[in-house]
This record gives sequence, structure tokens and C-alpha cells, in this order.
Amino acid sequence: MTHPTPHDAPAAEAPAAPLGLSGRIAKTFLTAQITPLLALVALLLGLFAVLVTPREEEPQIDVTMAQVFVPYPAADARQVEQAVAAPAEQVFGRMAGVEHVVSLSRPGMALITVQFKVGVSRTEAVVRLHDTAAAHKDWLPAGLGVGEPVIRPQGIDDVPIVTLTLHGKAKASNGAALTSALDLERVAHAMAPELKRVAGTRDVRTVGGPGRAVLIDMDVARMRAAQVTVEDIRRAVQATQAGGPVGEVVDANRSVLVQSGPFLRNADEVGELVVAVHNGHAVALKDVARVRDGAPPAQRAVWWSTRNEQGQLVDRDAVTLSITKKPGENAVDVARAVLARVAELRNTVIPDDVEVSVTRNYGETANDKAKKLIGKLLFATTLVVALVFVALGRREALIVGVAVALTLTATLFASWAWGFTLNRVSLFALIFSIGILVDDAIVVVENIHRWQGLHPARTLLDLIPEAVDEVGGPTILATFTVIAALLPMAFVTGLMGPYMSPIPINASMGMLISLAIAFIVTPCLAYKLA
Repeated sequence: MTHPTPHDAPAAEAPAAPLGLSGRIAKTFLTAQITPLLALVALLLGLFAVLVTPREEEPQIDVTMAQVFVPYPAADARQVEQAVAAPAEQVFGRMAGVEHVVSLSRPGMALITVQFKVGVSRTEAVVRLHDTAAAHKDWLPAGLGVGEPVIRPQGIDDVPIVTLTLHGKAKASNGAALTSALDLERVAHAMAPELKRVAGTRDVRTVGGPGRAVLIDMDVARMRAAQVTVEDIRRAVQATQAGGPVGEVVDANRSVLVQSGPFLRNADEVGELVVAVHNGHAVALKDVARVRDGAPPAQRAVWWSTRNEQGQLVDRDAVTLSITKKPGENAVDVARAVLARVAELRNTVIPDDVEVSVTRNYGETANDKAKKLIGKLLFATTLVVALVFVALGRREALIVGVAVALTLTATLFASWAWGFTLNRVSLFALIFSIGILVDDAIVVVENIHRWQGLHPARTLLDLIPEAVDEVGGPTILATFTVIAALLPMAFVTGLMGPYMSPIPINASMGMLISLAIAFIVTPCLAYKLA
């Protein structure tokens, strides 16, 4: 009786190698009921992000600057520079986080502009300036009438999203408008509080217009008879105005401009001022001068240019209202609400002879650019899916299309949660990375497709985890290699760092999400659609 040798025994199959991380993830979620729910949640979160993410023209860079006004009445520009501006530059230049300090000296005031480094918040900048000004009051000359510094911060949110230019309709034969700049300014001031009530608006400012003042036309003969001098008139008005701007001679040494204030609200009240006492009788200003409401000499002006019927260019007086929005508000929604409110004000606050033209609408341009970039994003995704359809087939193209769509929607939600707005840079980041985002799903789907051809007798339930595990390691390594190459861009300093930060951050988040979807959702889709 012979005994079989070991060589006669049937060869035992080699035990299967243990699954790696990617294979275990694929096996866990392959038939789990939570996998379709995760895909649905990713889709809904992305749609939510598209609806709620503020749309902007540009990324909202935190570049804070502030203007410090220091009044110095009765001082000329050189005195202001030596006594206020130069010491202020030294004081504010020593603060931490300051990029540079620039000063402007004018008669009666100094304007110091302090620009902080990128990333210093508005609140922090204002607190630093206030504390520095309070702790170094010794740089202000004592006893010379120098006022307290007034701090006005400025930043990206001070850029208007909507500007409305008011101009008169053509009435004259040459096409010019009969509405004066002063009338337009009054309409603009009436519109300002109405537009300020629109939700999301921050500041409403009027640009152009001569302003309002009271003109005092002095009568030299009557002043001589009442023994009243120009200095008497100046002193009386100055005292009543409590230090307001008074006394600019505007016409042949006989006309004085006075800005109306809280005590002197119109020409009649100014005319009742007592400027002197002569022979036991009080002399009112109206007794020695003609007092009238008017406009001061224009320091800035806005024109609206059109062509008349003869083709000639006609300039009309105009006034512009600039509207800014609050931080975090959607520029598109705020701009639409402002324009809707303007339409409601027509023929009530806005007279029929005044026309309102929209000269800037960042909400509209931001929305147009966002729509255009989203359309290009969809086109790029469709093109990738079409290429997969040609190379691998309909089922694989459908799987890749779903995986890419879920990756993009989940990335949009992550971008919103990070604090980015929907602007052309953040959307460009997704378009830029679409080729990288689709790689993970294509690699997994293609390897499953290849394993099906190599092992037709095996079930997908056993085959898919091993197919995913075979390419899991290289896929993870390739993803993190690209992230390592892109992410350092987010730490660039200066203006370009925050401006371009959506590209490395959005692309990195998108690749991580793409990797997760490739190991969780893609194997499940391949199994369900088989």
C-alpha cells in the first residue's frame, strides 16, 4: 500500500491578504444603509450653501485702515504739521501691526491715515488706536486749543456696492437740465434715511452737491451808521455756532459764508442775531446785512454727461448716493432691496423731474460672475463624465458623475462653513481642481471595472473591497501630495495671501472630500448599479 507524498496533495489556496484602510472603509459602507443617507446629506448641504453663501465681487480681505482727525482751530498748515501731524506719525507708527502712517495737514486740522497689516480686525485696530491716543496725549500741544482726536475706521465694507446718481431730466432746448445741484442734494438727503432702513445696508453717503449755508451780504453804509465792524459780526456768529466754521469771505470782502448748526438753522434765525448795541438799541444782523439761504462755493462736484439731439455733449449737475453693506451680508440681496426701495420712492420722495441712474451695482456684477463660473463648473463636470462614458461605459460614467457632483456640493458647504463667500476666486478654485477631484473616483471605478473582467466568477460583494484596497494606498498618497503642494499658498503674507487663499483651502478641502466619497459612496454605487 502506497501513501501519497506531499506533492500529490492538492495545493491549498493562499490566504487573502488583510484589507488596508481603504478596503475596510469600502467594505463597511458597501451595503450599509447609511451610505445613501450620507450622499443625500452631502447633496442637500451643498444646495444649502449655494443659497445662503454671500455672493461678492471679490474675496473679502480684512485690510483695515483708520483716519484720525485732530482739530486745531486758527492754525495754518505749517503749524498743524509741526505741532500735531509730525508727532502723531511718531506715536501711531510705534503701534504693533501698523503697515504705514501718512498725515495730511490743512489749516485748522490734521488728518492722519493709519493702515494696519492684512489680517488685523477692524475692532482690534480701533481699540489700539483709541488706547494709543489716550495713553499719549502728551503729543498734543497743551493750551493751544487742539481738540480731541476723532477716529474713523475704514475697511473693505466701506466700498459701496450700489451708487445712485441723481440728475435732472432734460428740459431746456439744448438738452441741459433745469434742476440745480442744491435741489438734487436735498432729494439725496431725503432718500438717505429711507435707504438706510433697507435690511443689510450700512452707510449711505452723499457725494457732490454744494452743501447748505447761510450767506451774509454786508451793507457797508448801514454798518458804518450803526458802528458795526466785520469782526463784530464774526464774533457774534462764532459764539452762537459754538466753534463752527464761520467767516469765509466769498465776494469782494462783502459776503461772509456761515454754516448753519444746531442753534442757527436758517437765514431768519441768523438775521435775528444781535451783533452790537448802538445808542442804547440792539443792532440785529439783518439791520446791517442781507441774510439769505444759499450754497457755499463748491469744493467737489458730480456731472452727468449726455448728448442732446444735435449730438453735442451736455453736462448736467448731479449728486451721487453711495450705499455700503454690513459685513457678511449678501451683496446681491442688499443691492436688489435697495433698488426696489428706490422704485417705491419715485414720485414721492423723488420728484418727477429728478432721474435716478444706477452707476454701480456690485450685486448684479457679482451675481453674473458667480452664475457664469458655476456654469463653467457644470460644463467641466459634464465634459469629464462624457470622457469617462467613452472610455469605460455608461455605468461608470454615471458613478463618476454622481461622485463629482457630491464632492463639489460638499466642498461648497465646507467653503461656506470656513467663512468664504461665493466669489470668482473661490469658484475658480473649484474649476481649477475639478481635474484633481475626479481622479479619485475614476481610479476606484476603473479598478473595480478591471477586477470584474479579471474575476468574472466572483461576486461584487467580495470583489469591490479588494479592488478598492489595491488602489487605496497610492490614491491617498497622491491626494496628500497634491495638498502638500497647494496648501502652503494659504500662508502667504501680504495682500495676495488672503486674496488667493480660497484656491489652496477650497482645493485641499475638495480633495479630502473627494477621497472620502471615492472610498464610501463610489463602491456602494458600483455595487447598487451592477
